[in-house]
Amino acid sequence: MLLRDLIKRIKPVEIKGYPDIEIRGVTYDSRKALSGYLFVCIEGFQTDGHKYAQQAVDNGATALIVEKDISVIGDVTFVKVKNAREALAAVSAEWFSNPSRDLSLIGITGTKGKTTTTYMVKSILEKAGHKTGLIGTVANCIGSEKIPARRTTPESYDLNEMLEKMKEKGADTVVMEVSSQGLKLHRVSFCEFDIGVFTNFSKDHIGGFEHPDMEDYLTSKQKLFTLCKRGIVNLDCSCASRVISSAPCKVTTYGIEKKADVVAKNIETHSDSVEFDVEAPWFEGRVKVSVPGYFSVYNALAAITICGLKGIEFDKIKEGLLDVNVPGRAEVVPTPGKPYTVMIDYAHTPDSLENILSTVKGFAKGRLISVFGCGGDRDRSKRPLMGEISGKIADLTIITSDNPRTEDPMQILKDIEEGIVKTQGQYVIIEDRTEAIRYAMDHASENDIIVLSGKGHETYQIFKDKTIHYDEREIVEGILEGLI
Repeated sequence: MLLRDLIKRIKPVEIKGYPDIEIRGVTYDSRKALSGYLFVCIEGFQTDGHKYAQQAVDNGATALIVEKDISVIGDVTFVKVKNAREALAAVSAEWFSNPSRDLSLIGITGTKGKTTTTYMVKSILEKAGHKTGLIGTVANCIGSEKIPARRTTPESYDLNEMLEKMKEKGADTVVMEVSSQGLKLHRVSFCEFDIGVFTNFSKDHIGGFEHPDMEDYLTSKQKLFTLCKRGIVNLDCSCASRVISSAPCKVTTYGIEKKADVVAKNIETHSDSVEFDVEAPWFEGRVKVSVPGYFSVYNALAAITICGLKGIEFDKIKEGLLDVNVPGRAEVVPTPGKPYTVMIDYAHTPDSLENILSTVKGFAKGRLISVFGCGGDRDRSKRPLMGEISGKIADLTIITSDNPRTEDPMQILKDIEEGIVKTQGQYVIIEDRTEAIRYAMDHASENDIIVLSGKGHETYQIFKDKTIHYDEREIVEGILEGLI
């Protein structure tokens, strides 16, 4: 493909060289550059692609997209742009022949509920006979093939490559989580979404390499509606009116508390499920969801609204919701022969921790034991909030390490302790997460429920100088078998 054709949706600041040269490949990783490649210099959190432009040229790259003025030795064409990440998205879409146009692409954004909602939608659509791809936090699924996810929303080149592969494997629909970072950093720019969903909004991803403040966080999420044909918004969300009023597309709403287009009534929660009556423009009836908790009603309403807009029959929606399984979300870990229950959940924000603990507290016959920590290099202000929440709801809290990253693990635990000391809740601090889990299991009695929050589907733990394999399912099994 000619460079001129690849950059036709870009407005370059300047072009130096020959735009009619043939491009044999596109990359944003200088190590993958080959003869005739276009190398896009994007600036990341850890390093700057401009520093590796010479390496890319030495490897054979004949064209560069840059934001900065740089010099390299070699015969190369420069395309200077205002935003290289946006340019990468445009080039990637063209290189893979705009795969999102040939798929029904559904994007879901929000602070909580993205993963569960995508799995619900996938389950329903598959019951209805659609071959559905999934892209998100837990894994990327192409047919029956599962690829571990490195980030919630892949880089634009990787995303378009994945969409093309899904199309080749016969997928007609793709449902994906769209993170605020994915929107802010143009990872989904130039993708064409049929439906965009805004689930909710609460404090998260503030500070560090993420968002400087809540305004930037919300503004980033709102960008999804500039890329889709139809919008769906949780009307009970505090910022729903702002999101709806700024959306350039038609919006359908769902909710429980307010008079939305799709509403849930007569909610009944159980230890392993939740059921409710749904009233929608397309159908009415009772549904049962195999994911427990009041918060699951909102996720199910989002899935119902998506599938209602797509014309899916109500019977298939009910089948899909009854049969859904979401890894790391209210997931019970086998503990054969033990009188207590161990549950893992991805809850890592104040709202999500309160949701899972309140849900479990509602059906626990014994004590609720909460084991959790907070990630390092992330918003410190949520740590005492989470400590206070666990102290108020749980009968025993064990504060432990999560992904400390570059921070001192004990300082993170002290930040959490500031909140829990405000309550009368019983707690202990055990920095080592495995020892914290062991302590919980050793001190659990009959009918107690241990909730391990924060890791969920994750199978790793991030420290300052290393990342280790860490799967809580394996940890629990190892402790039970005396192997750890």
